[in-house]
Amino acid sequence: MKIKLQVVYVLVLVASIAGLQACKQKQVKSVPTDSFNAGKATFVADESFSPIMGQEEYVYRSRYPNADPVFVYKTENQAVNMLLNDSVRVAVLSRDLDTAERNIITRRSLSVEVVPFAVDAVTLVVNNASNDTTITIAQLKKELNGQGSGNKTIVFDNPNSSLVRYLKDFSGNKEFKQKNIYALKSNIEVIKYVSEHPDALGIIGFSWLNNPEKAYADYVDKVKIVGVKDEGNKQYASEYFKPSQESLVLKQYPLSRTLYMVNCSSKNGLAAGFVTFLASDVGQRIILKSGLLPDSIPPREINLKSKL
Repeated sequence: MKIKLQVVYVLVLVASIAGLQACKQKQVKSVPTDSFNAGKATFVADESFSPIMGQEEYVYRSRYPNADPVFVYKTENQAVNMLLNDSVRVAVLSRDLDTAERNIITRRSLSVEVVPFAVDAVTLVVNNASNDTTITIAQLKKELNGQGSGNKTIVFDNPNSSLVRYLKDFSGNKEFKQKNIYALKSNIEVIKYVSEHPDALGIIGFSWLNNPEKAYADYVDKVKIVGVKDEGNKQYASEYFKPSQESLVLKQYPLSRTLYMVNCSSKNGLAAGFVTFLASDVGQRIILKSGLLPDSIPPREINLKSKL
């Protein structure tokens, strides 16, 4: 009789432990994996923006040590596809989503929040040995459409990047099939190619030229920025401008694009926290320091001390 009671006791104890473990597992599953400034979230970004996003990520992590924002860098086409396939829910792009893309996301009962945070300059660079230091918008369009002199080898990054889409929209040319136009693999490869070829014209994002990393800083030293004139600009039709925060804010430099954070997470988690940080005074000051134009320019604080 005692043996039977012991067996029953053991069975009840095992069942109780199993029930407690099941409850714990349910509790663990119900706990969110991220919060506003803690946890882990994955972001996909166009490779063109890795310099500025790397700076933002570094400062964000230092301010919030419990946060783990993971950035994956892809071409623009890949980034958008990952967003639409629900592989990620946050993307850094140089365009808004179109109606069809928004519908795909909202059909999954997710919201779409698009926040502009910076303005980038599409920058033209040539070898230091080149005498071609200026170009007009009309000339650039001719070159991209195969109607120019053909003396320059034009290079840009990945054929599926946001930069190539921008150039196609800009030139009205859906396909760059000219023999003197080449797509490489990255912005660094473009800078390297131009640094080694005096007859090359490279097209890159402006952030790659400010405070470059050691891995490609020597290449940057061997290239120079081309001044651009927009004959259609009534106010500055006769002047050439190079990209700068001043020429961007005054709309003097004609080749620019807005950067957006597209958040489809639909919750108050780490994605929303990072978006808020980007738009904050600190996040915008990082952009200001990088050489790009912040979406909202942080005010300058000046302390005046009176002499008694």
